[in-house]
Amino acid sequence: MLQDIEPYLACPHCARPLTLDGRTLRCPGGHSHDLAKQGYVSLLAGDAHIGTGDTADMVAARGDFLAAGHYRPIADALAEAAVEAVAVAVAVAVAVADADAGAADCGDGPGVDGPGALVADLGAGTGHYLAHVLDALPGRPGAALDISKYALRRAARAHPRIGAVVCDAWRPLPLLDASAGLVLNVFAPRNGPEIRRVLRPGGTLLLVSPTSRHLRELVDALGLLSVDEEKQRRIDEKLGPYLTPAGRREVEFTMRLSAEDVRTVVGMGPSAWHTDPARLAERLAALPDPVEVTASVTVAAYRR
Repeated sequence: MLQDIEPYLACPHCARPLTLDGRTLRCPGGHSHDLAKQGYVSLLAGDAHIGTGDTADMVAARGDFLAAGHYRPIADALAEAAVEAVAVAVAVAVAVADADAGAADCGDGPGVDGPGALVADLGAGTGHYLAHVLDALPGRPGAALDISKYALRRAARAHPRIGAVVCDAWRPLPLLDASAGLVLNVFAPRNGPEIRRVLRPGGTLLLVSPTSRHLRELVDALGLLSVDEEKQRRIDEKLGPYLTPAGRREVEFTMRLSAEDVRTVVGMGPSAWHTDPARLAERLAALPDPVEVTASVTVAAYRR
């Protein structure tokens, strides 16, 4: 719920802390932001544009595909990586505390290692992956950040410890400095300077990105957008000035998808913006039903 993430939120106009007053977030500068009846709050700046957000149809497709469990191995790998990242943060904090008593927050407050440490999901969509990670990290609140209000209507209900916030990933995030112990980024835009700003020292970014083999059986057959082999190198270069690589793993598996599943996975991703429906239907009819499709992603960790 939004109450869980209130201590970490910042006003999008003046960057000062926000306080929840009934169903309104207020800052000392006099700015206010009302909660939508669907449970999310918009912390977009007044001149922000939301045209790039997922549409209602894209969100519905994503909800159906993820609920069917097709990407469950990705969610499991992300949750496992989150538990490992927190364990590392705890070990580092304890070592620092032993060397200099009081230098690290090892209690139950909002420190990077404490149970109250924020998990922020940048480009959270429906909140599916964030909810999976929160299940693996009891007691931690989660901020679902996305520009699509349609997605956040679902994210606000995805887990009892999720607070859903509309924001633009390419602008200053509505989070206080050093407020998150863990940032998630799954198939979403990456703003290196802002991710570094909101991460606490010792905090971790967990980034899930597709490899060139992801959905390869569908890319040529259906004319979908492809992923080039240099994608991971470009990600590392862009994040390099702000965060330190801390390990990665590849997750690859085969899915058996029905024609409807294929239609759904196309409709939930970026290819939905670039695919002609009539041509897609024609090409779909030529595929076997079911069809075996490769899912292939990299789960990479970067530490502040």
